[in-house]
Amino acid sequence: MDKIHSLILHFNDFLWTYVLIISLITIGIYFSFKTNFIQFRRLKDMFKLLGEGSAEKGSVSSFQAFCIGTASRVGTGNLAGVASAIAVGGPGAVFWMWLIALLGSASAFIESTLAQIYKVKDGDSFRGGPAYYMEKGLKKKWMGILFSILIIICFGFAFNSVQSNTIAAAFQSSFGMNKAVVGIVLTILTAIIILGGVNRVAKISSVIVPIMASAYILIAMFVIAKNITAIPSLFALIFKNAFGIEQIVGGGIGAALMQGIKRGLFSNEAGMGSAPNAAATASVSHPAKQGLIQTLGVFTDTLIICTATAFIILLSGEYASGNLTGIELTQSALISQVGSWGGTFIAICILLFAFSSIIGNYYYGETNIQFISNKKIYLYIYRIIVIGMVFFGSIASMQFVWDIADVFMGLMAVINLIAIVLLSKIAIKAYKDYASQKQVGKDPVFYASSIPELGDEVEQWRDDTVSNTNEAI
Repeated sequence: MDKIHSLILHFNDFLWTYVLIISLITIGIYFSFKTNFIQFRRLKDMFKLLGEGSAEKGSVSSFQAFCIGTASRVGTGNLAGVASAIAVGGPGAVFWMWLIALLGSASAFIESTLAQIYKVKDGDSFRGGPAYYMEKGLKKKWMGILFSILIIICFGFAFNSVQSNTIAAAFQSSFGMNKAVVGIVLTILTAIIILGGVNRVAKISSVIVPIMASAYILIAMFVIAKNITAIPSLFALIFKNAFGIEQIVGGGIGAALMQGIKRGLFSNEAGMGSAPNAAATASVSHPAKQGLIQTLGVFTDTLIICTATAFIILLSGEYASGNLTGIELTQSALISQVGSWGGTFIAICILLFAFSSIIGNYYYGETNIQFISNKKIYLYIYRIIVIGMVFFGSIASMQFVWDIADVFMGLMAVINLIAIVLLSKIAIKAYKDYASQKQVGKDPVFYASSIPELGDEVEQWRDDTVSNTNEAI
């Protein structure tokens, strides 16, 4: 087992150091230029689009789809992952985390717009994602099946085990609760929600996500206000450690860059191919609308919530001791700022953050199970395994599962990045169609005929099938 674990670690180092870091930055820069830096120029549109509702009963609104995506993004990576990145890579890791979010948000727009273009009808709502645009856009179903298998294992099983493990550990630390008891409660709650289907997932996510994010941001703002005079030196510390001479000599820039990008991707998932599964569920009048909303999800996750955690930790100075990492570092940092109740607050945040991730992660697996086969038996088997993995994660040692998850996460990202680069012309043309309609004061409505290359592979945007639902939004 030790040899296998060692091989996994070596493969992870190669995959992340020589493949993903270069790919993510290069492709992020490419998409930023091709879309004229849409992540900045259309920021106002992103917020306005969140208010658009779904006109058809039973369908998923833009906001609900945003919440499903954010539910998966916002999890242990925002509290424990950021802490680990700072503990290993130093304060400079925060800069690289910001950079990958700013560049990656352009990739998030491309992948989520493609998910909307190639989505398929699923009862009253829709489903789609990378597997679907690989099959319909690239005509490579084998590629879609491979991606589906990777995301099912990574999100449905491994990441859900990690989330439940973090919840159980936090509650054991703060309240002395038995991990098995916590696991049983989580398992029951998970079963109730996921057996209700995508609409129940959407409704639960749209309640949990705003509450948990708002509470955490308010606490972070209090800590920042308390230390307001230290903010200029805090930014200086981050930039100094990201580019400082001593970091170059000691190899610290490499550690900061690696940790910032790796944990940044784990948290915001830009370019990984996970969030497009949520983006495809929304009922909107134009694919670019949901692309913009999911771009906002990257900003919400990294530039707001991850930054809140980073500031709490760096302002506390707790990271400098080197004795703590992960969720323990975040808890210790907040306790030093607000008192002993800070540890309890973090435990509750972890419950909401990580449980919302379990819900979102489950859905990503479900839509990819349906891509592979429509037989209900496979979906039921998947649900049973997910429920079992939630309980297993709450009582198991997770380091090996974390490392396995990193492999699958990396492989997912590689496959998805290849697909979105090959299909990027379609997404960019869809954006230009959106922009041209906005310029003349229209509420953009998309028809597949506006992009001749789409052919007959697009089910939901043909001129004769664009629904009244989409036109009414």
